[in-house]
Amino acid sequence: MSKRILIVGGVAGGASAAARVRRLDEFAEIIMFEKGPHVSFSNCCLPNHLSGMVENSDDLVLMSPEQFKSQYNIEARVNSEVLKINRDNKTITVKNLETGEEYEEGYDKLVLSPGANPIVPRIEGHDKDHVFTVRNVVDIDKLNRYVGNGKIKDIAVIGGGFIGVEVAENLQLANKGYNVTLVEAADQIMAPFDYDMVQILHKEMIDKGIDLIVGDGIAKIEDGHIELASGKRLLAQTVVMAIGVRPETTLAREAGLEIGETGAIKVDHNYLTNDKDIYAVGDAIEVYSKLTHKKTRLALAGPAQRQARAAADHMYGIPHRNTGVIGSSCIKIFDMNAASTGLTEKAAKSAGIQYDFVYIIPGDIVGLMPGNSPFHLKLIYEVPTGKILGAQAIGKGNASKRIDVIAAMIMMGGTLEDLKELELCYAPAFSTAKDPVNHAALVALNILNGVFKQVPVYKVRELVENNAFIIDVREKDEYEAGHLNNAINIPLSEIRQRTSEIPKDVPVYLHCRSSQRSYNAIMALQHMGYDNLYNISGSYLGISYHEYFNDQVTERNKILTQYNFN
Repeated sequence: MSKRILIVGGVAGGASAAARVRRLDEFAEIIMFEKGPHVSFSNCCLPNHLSGMVENSDDLVLMSPEQFKSQYNIEARVNSEVLKINRDNKTITVKNLETGEEYEEGYDKLVLSPGANPIVPRIEGHDKDHVFTVRNVVDIDKLNRYVGNGKIKDIAVIGGGFIGVEVAENLQLANKGYNVTLVEAADQIMAPFDYDMVQILHKEMIDKGIDLIVGDGIAKIEDGHIELASGKRLLAQTVVMAIGVRPETTLAREAGLEIGETGAIKVDHNYLTNDKDIYAVGDAIEVYSKLTHKKTRLALAGPAQRQARAAADHMYGIPHRNTGVIGSSCIKIFDMNAASTGLTEKAAKSAGIQYDFVYIIPGDIVGLMPGNSPFHLKLIYEVPTGKILGAQAIGKGNASKRIDVIAAMIMMGGTLEDLKELELCYAPAFSTAKDPVNHAALVALNILNGVFKQVPVYKVRELVENNAFIIDVREKDEYEAGHLNNAINIPLSEIRQRTSEIPKDVPVYLHCRSSQRSYNAIMALQHMGYDNLYNISGSYLGISYHEYFNDQVTERNKILTQYNFN
């Protein structure tokens, strides 16, 4: 007798589970239920409709119910809300939202993939007509029509995560004269990046015309204005709420399925709930972190699809090895490509892991090639094992390629030694002979092995304000084009002849443009008996990026004479 498999939710997790079941069993009866009017739509591409990059909202729909039926013999019922799971009878109660009819469907196996709901705080004005969320094609089409009526000028996007940043970016790229403000309650946008790295993205946002406000949340929505927690009022004829998402667990809770410590549905390594006939996948479940060994939530399409496949396989007795998650993601913000994997410095500290990191800025490709640009890479590793814990990359070059390499190393339990020896593709138009990931491993091994010492870019302001002894080893013309307020200029080409100017009784901090020349200066001086030297990680490029945004939005004193971003 063929199986009857019902699936709640028809986007990444649900549609993938349905398709996998069909490949395993031609005779299974598969029915997918989706509350909205579309199944299998590209939710990651939703913001791109606002800029016209995806011109027609219908193009966001990847497959219609008719296609599911004709190509896969899967019945996809849209506008169908599952109201209840009747576990004792192995049925679900469904409401047809077009007719109002309620009916029951029986199952042999049930897959829950309800996703997550946008978080909308119940502040004054949250339910006004000019307040929008972005979860599906209907939402983005409604928002696009509203702002495109020719009357909207000022738009406030609330929330600096993936959706909020992409909505703000695409509204700006629409080139329709919008004044776009992005408001984030935390002190930074994009939580998958550490504070030092995210300053590069902060700069990119304000350089491209976004009014970026961090460290201030929304308190009230009025007609034409919003009010922030600080009391600041901003013009806003349209408000997009992108604060975050909350796992949709209502069905599961009401059915008595177990909810985990994170507030999401608890599943085992095969994505089974505490009911042997009910699976759950996607944004609604909690997953296991390979690095912290704790439960977490991860709202990403890639893991959802893998979970769906594993659940379908388990129904048919196919074994699955659950390796846990590390959290790999990427985003393009105007001209900057950004990617991250594994633990941030903040997450490693929170997990109680002993760690260190390196921050390097090599070229993304060979410097002679057109289009080459600085490439910012932060690599986090465990001390003393050298096990790779995470990485973040930002630049105009191929950030996701480098992070994908490091993600693979993390999944395989790789160390700095493994990454150092990794053989990668090279041609001048694509990389450098020593790829940035190899370069990062080499620097990290030097730090781990005590070859030299470093200080992070976020400590430089304190050093300058305390009048630490700082040497800028760039050439004179570079120094004169911009330098730290209290740095003295001793170029690398002169450092061996000017050691009398370098004290041995106080810490000495060296930097250049990107830390390479200052590293060479330190190695030379250490051979001459200096043992109190520190390389400033990231050097002048890193300092410029780290200081820029906060210099622009506060009245603090600058610690440098001119920025350098090249």
